[in-house]
Amino acid sequence: MSSTTAPSRQQGTNIKVPLISKIAYGLGDVGCNFSWMFVGNFLMIFYTDVCGISMAAVSLLMLVSRFWDAINDPVIGSLSDRTRTRWGRYRPWLLIGAPLTAVVLVLTFWAHPAWPDRAKSLYMYITYCVLVLGYTCVNIPYGTLCGTLTQNIEERAKINTSRSVCAMIAINILNIITLPLISHFGGDNAAHGYLMVTVLYGGIFTLCHWFCFAKTKEVVQPPRCEKVSLKKQFQAAAQNRPYLIALAGQFLFGVTLYGRNADLLYYFKYVEGNENLFTVYSLILIMPSILGAAVFPFVFEKLGNKGHTAALFSAGTGVSLIALYFFSAVSAPVPFYTFAALSQFFFCGFNTAIYAIVPDCVEYGEWKTGVRNDGFQYAFVSLGNKLGMAIGTSALAGILGALQFVPNQAQNAAVQTSMHLAFSLIPGVLWLLTAAVLFFYRINKRSYNRIMTELNAKKQFEVIKND
Repeated sequence: MSSTTAPSRQQGTNIKVPLISKIAYGLGDVGCNFSWMFVGNFLMIFYTDVCGISMAAVSLLMLVSRFWDAINDPVIGSLSDRTRTRWGRYRPWLLIGAPLTAVVLVLTFWAHPAWPDRAKSLYMYITYCVLVLGYTCVNIPYGTLCGTLTQNIEERAKINTSRSVCAMIAINILNIITLPLISHFGGDNAAHGYLMVTVLYGGIFTLCHWFCFAKTKEVVQPPRCEKVSLKKQFQAAAQNRPYLIALAGQFLFGVTLYGRNADLLYYFKYVEGNENLFTVYSLILIMPSILGAAVFPFVFEKLGNKGHTAALFSAGTGVSLIALYFFSAVSAPVPFYTFAALSQFFFCGFNTAIYAIVPDCVEYGEWKTGVRNDGFQYAFVSLGNKLGMAIGTSALAGILGALQFVPNQAQNAAVQTSMHLAFSLIPGVLWLLTAAVLFFYRINKRSYNRIMTELNAKKQFEVIKND
């Protein structure tokens, strides 16, 4: 009896995921982006241009908060791995963590320009660090959840495509509507406008994660074994070469993406001379975003290697951004928006591929070391991304501060040049570096299927032995 139930039990982990579950998982990233991407794109300029906090204080905040991440990311990842409920390991974190994080998101934008400088800075540090913790409690279980929905490599590619398409639509809608909404709600009071927008986005964040909780199901269970110490988990991760390559890719991804995103509004406001062009720019990028994310499964089908697929898209992003450096939205709008659209197309393909890599690395690690720690591994991927974000955003803030950035005033030539470089040329070079790193990723369809065959055989044997 046990010999027949074992295979069927394992076969259930290699299933096709229902369309509603793919959509629900994608909507989870809609929620993530209406929180974290809003923070990444708008919080820095809210601090400097609305609240009047210095660039130096903002730069220090971005670095300090990452030390905090270095502590809480692995802890939350490990705790989520050990969670046992009737809803699974990771889904309960979405149910409980989302509304609490939404409250903290609102509080983060509650700072008032009239407060004393010391009070504003202290409030900024406290709320941002609590927000980072809350977001970690939601995002790490959410990201890890993908690997538990199925062990079918093609289905995982489709799930991550749904995630990326939804994310790109959300990001572009966010960038299009945020400034008009701030103006609508706040009028001449930008601080009030930001606060009201945050209340709206916090609600979206919560509802999207609740829907994801309701319409997904965890089918992949961890192996039956004793609790694994943090030391052993670190050792297992160190032996997982594909995972280390993915981790390096995520770090470079964080440096490049968040440094540039933090610069976007500054670039249009102070270099192009019209911050409303940011909305036009975002509107034009909607269709390339969707197409780039949607084309990933077809490119992966041809190449058979998610790392090489990510490298191809990364290289395309880099070349497009380097070309973008030579044009202006005001003086040469056609080539400017053409290369902007191309860079977004390639970036969205990359974004889909880089997150599709992680669940496969988990399986590789289990095959090589016997340790399966989905949440722990995703935590370090998230940490690598956030460390990159810290370096990218703090470097931008530090450089602009050192070059005498003055909020809401015409900027000197050095500040404008730095904003221009951070918008196109520097991230373009970093994208090429990211492509070079990911070229060394070696898990392809054939090797993955061999790994899964051996893992399944081992699990079936252990079930029979235990029965």
